[in-house]
Amino acid sequence: MPRAEPPVAPRRPVALTHFGDQRIDEYAWLRDRDDPAVLDYLAAENDYAAASLGGLAALSDRVYAEIVSRVQETAVSAPVRWGAWWYYARTYEGRSYPVHCRRAAGDEEYPAALDEPGEQVIVDVNELADGHEFCSLGILEVSPDHRICALGVDFEGAERFALRFVSLDGAPAPPETIEDVGYTAAWARDATSILYVRTDPAWRPYQLWRHELFSDPAEDALVYEEPDERFAVGVGRSRDDEALVVHVASMTSTEVRVTDADAVGALEVLWPRRHGVECTVEHLVAPDGTRWWLALTNDGAADFRVLATRSGDDGAFREVIGGRPGTRIDRVDAFEGHLVISERLDGAAAVRVVALGDGEEPFGAMLERSWLVGSDEAPATTELDASPQFATATVRIRQTSLVTPTTWLDVGLRDGARSPRKRVEVRGGYDEERYCTARIWVTARDGARIPVSICHRRDLLVGARDPGDPPGAPAPLLLYAYGAYEISEDPTFSSARLSLLDRGVIYAIAHVRGGGELGRSWYEQGRLEHKETTFLDLVDVARSLAERGFTEPSRLAALGSSAGGLAVAAAMNLDPEAFAAIVAEVPFVDVVSTMLDESLPLTIGEWEEWGDPLHDPEAYRRIKAWSPYDNVPATKPDGSAVTYPDLFVLAGLNDTRVSYWEPAKWVARLRATSPATNVVLRTDLGAGHSGPSGRYDVWRETALIYAFILDRLDAVGGEAAKNDKGGS
Repeated sequence: MPRAEPPVAPRRPVALTHFGDQRIDEYAWLRDRDDPAVLDYLAAENDYAAASLGGLAALSDRVYAEIVSRVQETAVSAPVRWGAWWYYARTYEGRSYPVHCRRAAGDEEYPAALDEPGEQVIVDVNELADGHEFCSLGILEVSPDHRICALGVDFEGAERFALRFVSLDGAPAPPETIEDVGYTAAWARDATSILYVRTDPAWRPYQLWRHELFSDPAEDALVYEEPDERFAVGVGRSRDDEALVVHVASMTSTEVRVTDADAVGALEVLWPRRHGVECTVEHLVAPDGTRWWLALTNDGAADFRVLATRSGDDGAFREVIGGRPGTRIDRVDAFEGHLVISERLDGAAAVRVVALGDGEEPFGAMLERSWLVGSDEAPATTELDASPQFATATVRIRQTSLVTPTTWLDVGLRDGARSPRKRVEVRGGYDEERYCTARIWVTARDGARIPVSICHRRDLLVGARDPGDPPGAPAPLLLYAYGAYEISEDPTFSSARLSLLDRGVIYAIAHVRGGGELGRSWYEQGRLEHKETTFLDLVDVARSLAERGFTEPSRLAALGSSAGGLAVAAAMNLDPEAFAAIVAEVPFVDVVSTMLDESLPLTIGEWEEWGDPLHDPEAYRRIKAWSPYDNVPATKPDGSAVTYPDLFVLAGLNDTRVSYWEPAKWVARLRATSPATNVVLRTDLGAGHSGPSGRYDVWRETALIYAFILDRLDAVGGEAAKNDKGGS
């Protein structure tokens, strides 16, 4: 494929010494975005990426057309009942952003149609985005009386929002705008004031403020400030509208403060912070009118348990649902007469419904009278979706798998009756039976069994083989991994992914340690001093998939984003010959430099995830041993040169989570160390960590990534690929 020569980043060595250890950083100068040479270099990399990937234009265009052709571009979400209104969102063909709407509700169980008169537009995000390359609506909070909506808008991708207000009842809207607001906000119940958070220079939400409508934001009252730089502040209102709840949390510890939703006053400490103890709380008015606080905590249970205390009982919590090792409780949601428990069952997201008892003791024998919302697919994902109504007979559930389009259904809390409300429509005649999914297990080098979710075209199988068996012949395979922060990469449907599957590609998710799929211990085995386990797991999965005949190294690509980008980069360093191609989106690769710099966004709070190399010499040694930027080997153990897989690296200039200079420095060092490696870097100069904001731009980027993968894996076959070879 013809391509231009890559730009060469000048080497300007800087000696960095810490704990007596010296690192030489030739590309530290790329951190100075005020230096014109930095932007010139990023622009040159973008020009090279365009030239280098130019041969994929026809294939990328075809994949993009396929992605768009499967999407019902003009569509409406399943409306959700809250108070006297149905709330929902619309999308329109040709428009990049949703339109948030509502309509008055009557006695109907569910609206029969949404295209008749009576719809009110809350906000058309397309109008907000007009004239801006990027637009993110990070806050959309309707007041409890449904008369005003607070909107938090970001036009740069920097994740700081301008909070403004729109009227929903025809009265004048508050004209003020509050700048530099964080993600969370919560209304007082009388809707005359709103609480919001501000971030410090390191992007940590550290202050809680109260704003009275129609007043100057300069006069807002500071409600709480958190001095500990490990902790972030978040605020919300309880579903029963009785309380405002402030969670002050680090990676490993939580303090909970509360106040009445009517008379917003001083915050009362409901759950004091203790090192290593996490907690989230829910407020509940039981059927007999008694007010309760529920606490979901790891105090005394690694995979969390549920405690309860009556309001006013001086915080004397007692257990109502005990811990079950291996079954992680992720969330507890309180409704009138029921609790809904989000948990992990055999590594999959599941939902359990628990009926409250009558009288003064609503919490006896809870698990014995609970039931699970079932799924017909495995592996599958079942989750509680938007359900804002406290007094309700049903909750909204979302179900999906790698091959099953997402379905939203209302599930009866008393009888379990299921009422399907919406299913993602895949245009073009999607036939679910043409595809299959399975959960397989890979034995890691230390004996741990790693779950892997896979999907592919059913005709890759030979005869009546099980979907979990290898295909008739090794196939191209894309392996996705994350493995950090106890985040679980649950299997979900993507119509865009069909452009891979229809060309014979197997898609797999490696649920490596460091994620939360198999409970707290699964996370603990992949963090701090055990972090390298995440990367070794990924290599072991890649090698096992090849050894078992699913694929072969020359036809295996890995993809990861953010901490997942770290995972694929570190795995590539450990075993570059295990992969043919790597896609690293906003990869966290210069871990030592970032974790040593207290001034950078998120660094101090993330010491509890990665370790503190600034103050702990052992943490410094460990992180330096696996940090991708610091471990780009030039030669193999036998002395021969290392050639890395083909790499496509993406970054965002306004990224506050993974600074643009991390992938830029990494790419420069890879090129200098291994000149034979084909690596391209594309930096979005108008976006942040999440990439482009408009859906058409997102699909265009996905199409280019998929075209890169298909080309590098020589993936052909199936109806979608008939013309690929001629135009790529």
